[in-house]
Amino acid sequence: MALRVLSVSQNLRQLSKGAELLKRYKATASLKKTLVNIPATQVTRLDNGLRVASEDSGAATATVGLWIDAGSRSETEKNNGVAHFLEHMAFKGTAKRSQTDLELEVENLGAHLNAYTSREQTVFYAKCLSKDVPKAVEILADIIQNSKLGEAEIERERSVILREMQEVESNLQEVVFDHLHATAYQGTPLGQTILGPTKNIKCIGKQDLCDYISTHYKASRIVLAGAGGVKHDDLVKLAQENLRGLENTYDGKPPVVTPCRFTGSEVRVRDDSLPLAHVAIAVEGCGWTDQDNIPLMVANTLIGAWDRSQGGGVNNASNLARASAEDNLCHSFQSFNTCYKDTGLWGIYFVCDPLQCEDMLFNVQTEWMRLCTMVTEAEVERAKNLLKTNMLLQLDGTTPICEDIGRQMLCYNRRIPLHELEQRIDAVNVRNVRDVAMKYIYDRCPAVAAVGPVENLPEYNRIRSSMYWLRV
Repeated sequence: MALRVLSVSQNLRQLSKGAELLKRYKATASLKKTLVNIPATQVTRLDNGLRVASEDSGAATATVGLWIDAGSRSETEKNNGVAHFLEHMAFKGTAKRSQTDLELEVENLGAHLNAYTSREQTVFYAKCLSKDVPKAVEILADIIQNSKLGEAEIERERSVILREMQEVESNLQEVVFDHLHATAYQGTPLGQTILGPTKNIKCIGKQDLCDYISTHYKASRIVLAGAGGVKHDDLVKLAQENLRGLENTYDGKPPVVTPCRFTGSEVRVRDDSLPLAHVAIAVEGCGWTDQDNIPLMVANTLIGAWDRSQGGGVNNASNLARASAEDNLCHSFQSFNTCYKDTGLWGIYFVCDPLQCEDMLFNVQTEWMRLCTMVTEAEVERAKNLLKTNMLLQLDGTTPICEDIGRQMLCYNRRIPLHELEQRIDAVNVRNVRDVAMKYIYDRCPAVAAVGPVENLPEYNRIRSSMYWLRV
């Protein structure tokens, strides 16, 4: 009787295991089917070199935008800040629309017009109803081709930008990351801030703006991207109608992207009047197209992020989050993997009490060394699943999808399908993570930026000596 009961219980256990595996298989199969059935991104190149890329989901709303392959990295020391200045000037009127007309037209459509500048890209985009896409494209085309750049408007925006710079200075995370770029890429265009120095903003004039447009706003460096209720053929026709005037020729030699060297170094701005220390430490990562990018993304996800206000403590899967919660090491931390064309920054930013700087940094570097030497298969699997989830969550809505299309077209010259990206993530294993960690982290000189009461942060040579382990 006992043997029969044992046999039945074993069979039940095997059946439950089988059911669990079947459930897991169905979930995986369902995800794969969903990813494959996402509308394809269609791409067309016009005669003048401009690329049109769109994903038609049939939604009632749409986002269309112009992604331009030019940002603060395309500037020199003398005109640093001109790309961001130009972004401000875009909405101040064109040859056929005054600022008032432009604002009223957008308001009457119920649309949203916006723009931003990064280190490698400038973006102008509009969110609107799908029936208003033709008008949105016409407005965007008018903005980048016919901006008036009036002297009065330039003076007005000059004071707006100077005020914006003061606001940015109160955002310590922005300040720390600007310092991190300045020290990591010192003497190169990537070390420049996006807003530019105050002395430049005070003297940028109309000629500087016109020169930047004529040098960088070329058809082959621009992508018209659309997502939501956007028919690709219609978008191509709109591009031909409104953007065919964009040139693709240069007066002299076309500008070339020069490689930006990484320098292991540090910058500290000690200010004991601040309540918390803000610290970022990073090693040189890889560019967008490098094969190591996906394993580095998995490694970045494995370190993760944590914030005291979000709860979660001893049961956190991330070792660093668990240690932060148990030992009160910091208020928050976030791992980052910032990519550029040919380089990148892979590291962590944390905010902590002044007395916890040393302990927090010790735990961060211990976790980095563990990544290089003894990260487990279970941790890598968890990080891969989390990365895939984050990847899908970030594409929730027409605007993030449009942004993804525009950015990828400039970075890869194509949009990587989600099912391909999922396969690339699935292909990463423990050995890949250890290999890239050894290649980019182990025994490398980091860049460090710290702001606030940072007296207890170890000096640079001690930080550098903790980038490897000596074991017998």
